Formats: sequence, structure tokens, C-alpha cells
Amino acid sequence: MDHFLYRNGALHAEDVPVAEIAAAVGTPFYVYSTATLTRHYRLFDEALSPLDHLVCYAMKANSNQAVLRLMASLGAGVDVVSGGEYARAIAAGFPGKRIVFSGVGKTVAEMEAAIAGGIRQFNLESEPEMRRLSEVATRMGRTVPVTVRVNPDVDARTHEKIATGKAENKFGIPIAKAREVYAEIARLPGLEPVGIDVHIGSQLTDLAPYEQAFTKVAELTHALRADGHDIRRLDLGGGLGIPYERSNAAPPLPVEFGDLVKRTVGDLGCEIEIEPGRLIAGNAGILVSEVIYVKEGDGRNFLIIDAAMNDLIRPAMYGAYHDIVPVVEPEAGAEMHPIDVVGPVCESGDTFTKQRMLPELHPGALIAFRSAGAYGAVMASEYNTRPLVPEVLVHEHQFAVIRARPSFDEIINRDTIPEWLKG
Repeated sequence: MDHFLYRNGALHAEDVPVAEIAAAVGTPFYVYSTATLTRHYRLFDEALSPLDHLVCYAMKANSNQAVLRLMASLGAGVDVVSGGEYARAIAAGFPGKRIVFSGVGKTVAEMEAAIAGGIRQFNLESEPEMRRLSEVATRMGRTVPVTVRVNPDVDARTHEKIATGKAENKFGIPIAKAREVYAEIARLPGLEPVGIDVHIGSQLTDLAPYEQAFTKVAELTHALRADGHDIRRLDLGGGLGIPYERSNAAPPLPVEFGDLVKRTVGDLGCEIEIEPGRLIAGNAGILVSEVIYVKEGDGRNFLIIDAAMNDLIRPAMYGAYHDIVPVVEPEAGAEMHPIDVVGPVCESGDTFTKQRMLPELHPGALIAFRSAGAYGAVMASEYNTRPLVPEVLVHEHQFAVIRARPSFDEIINRDTIPEWLKG
């Protein structure tokens, strides 16, 4: 469910007409719903009750400070994967005890910043990383909580570019090697092994891979405890999918995911952490764009819009599908026509969809890409010197720009001319 609905023929974001936002900030722009973000976080929180748990929002899905501040105010933890994301989390008001640091390539500088500023745990991804963290923590006179991300060699049955739990993926330590790795951690100074971490991929639409992975984690928990390790925390990752295509079967609900967690690891007495990102933010946002031209081609027509692949790269990168709807609701029974929806960037890859069935649209019409709240604005660029588009947050009848569109002067003035080219 989201809060982008037609009212009296006009698409609204909660109680705000989308066309009103477009008139105020210009197109293209992202708009997020406070009500949807809040609802989706609470669905996960309730799904894990009464287990001792923490829902850690995966910031990589959408890292706007306003979105983060909302998550922090709801009591969420946060999963970060870089020093920049850690700094964003602190700035948004997350205490260190609710920040989990993941990622395969943590640098010394990132480790130092997180240790100094406070951290719930580091999710370790390799043996070289754990040895490096031991050196850093020892030099700083600290002992830091850690988990080891185990790779269970489970096929998540998702797109190859967002699968993370198979043996050929770069993430984690082979689960068969885990007991050996935990034995070394126990000998290293500055590290306190507190749990196990697992994450098998993103946009999962089936619970079976989760069940395989969590069952392996339960078995490993028993084995590590038998080895004398105090395993008291399980980080089960995120990755539950959202329905990008509304005609398709809906992915499992958070409550079904919660039931699976309780069935597979709920009797271990561990605190449970999960790291949802897409399911919290994805359907909470739309990208709004204006039609520039309707171009008649040889055997096909093109809807040329002012949003481009640099604003929403998922279709170009993954072949991802986004539902596209007019901001003005079509009349009942309106005739639909196949059309390619493309942007103005000088790349053939700047194509959002081909031969999509849409009602007749004219220059000046507004369209919305649904389910664009995750991996949209965070992956945007200024390719072709196109400014990053504004982000807007709505709350009931109010809206605010939470990231402004930079001017061309602001973009250009970030560059520096060396002395020998001046004059």
C-alpha cells in the first residue's frame, strides 16, 4: 500500500495534489510520503514482536536527511555501508548504539570514525578486515562488538546484480569456514564476537531462500555456542521485494517474513536485527516528470520526457520495471497506445520502457514513475550536466523541499581551474 492515489481525477501525494508540487518546484522531482514510510517501518516492527529485535533501516535505499530523521524518530536502527553514510546517520540523530556498519571494503578511516563516534556492531566480511579492525580498535584502546557475515551459498532467485548470498558473490565468509574464523576472532584483541550476520540479496519475492539461509544460521548458532562463543545477536539482513508491477503476484508480506524468522531462529534466545530498505522506501516515493515531445518514429512512437537515466538509473542498469501513470487520471475506457518512454540524455540506454501501453499524452502533461523511493535519488548523477532533481517530503496536506535542485553556477563552480590554465 502507498499514499499516492487519484482524487477527483488528480494524483495526490497524501493530501497534496502532485501538480501543485510540480508548479512550485518544477520537474522532474522526487516526492516521498511520510505516511507510507512510517507504515512500512511499523509493519516490520510489529512483524517481529514479541521477539527482542531492532529494525535497522538500510540507508543505501534512500539516504535523505529528512527520511533518516523520520526513521530515527520512529525508533529504528540504521544499516550503513560507508563513512559518509555513518556521518549521515549521526547527523540525522541516530545514536551509535543503533548504527550497524556493513560493507566489504571498510577503510581504516571509516573504522576509526565509527569507533570514536559509537557503533552497535561491525558486520565483518573477510579475514583481512577483521585483522585490520583488531589493529585499529587495539590502537584506540577499545573493544568493539562484531558479527561475521556468513555466505550460506543460497540462490536468492533475484537479479544477478543484486544477489549476494551465493558462493561466487563477493560478500561474506563461506559458512563452512565460520567456526575457524570465529575461533580466530576470539583470539584477536579489540574484538568481541556477539552474533552472526547473513544477507542473501535484494528484491526477493519468495521466502524459500530465506528459510534455507536462516536454517543454516540456526545450525551455525548451535555449533558456535558449543565452541564457547556467546552468540546473542542475529543480523538477518533485508531484501524483501516490493511489487513494481502491480499486475504480478505480490511479494511476501512483512508479517509472513516475521513468522518465518520466529519459526527458524525464534527459539534461540537471540536479539534479531533486520535491515529492510527497499520495502520501507520503495513504494513511499514517486518520480514526477513532464512530457517534452511526442515523436513519431518509423514504426514506433516516443514519449520524450524531462527525466532521464541520470535521475532514475534502474531501468538502464537492471532493465527494471516501474509503473508509469499520468498525473491527470485518464477517463474510464481511455484508449491505450504502445509507446517508448525516453529521456533527453545522449545515450540509447536512456530508455525507461519500450512499447508501454499508455493513454494519449501531449507535451506539458505530467507523468509519475511509481515505486521510485528506493535506489532512485541515491543513485542519481549529474551526467550531461543535468542538475540533481529536487526531493520533496509530504506530510498530510504539507510538503517541503528536502533537497533543492542546484543551479548551473553551483555545479560549474565546484570545478577548479589550475593556475596554468588561467589568464
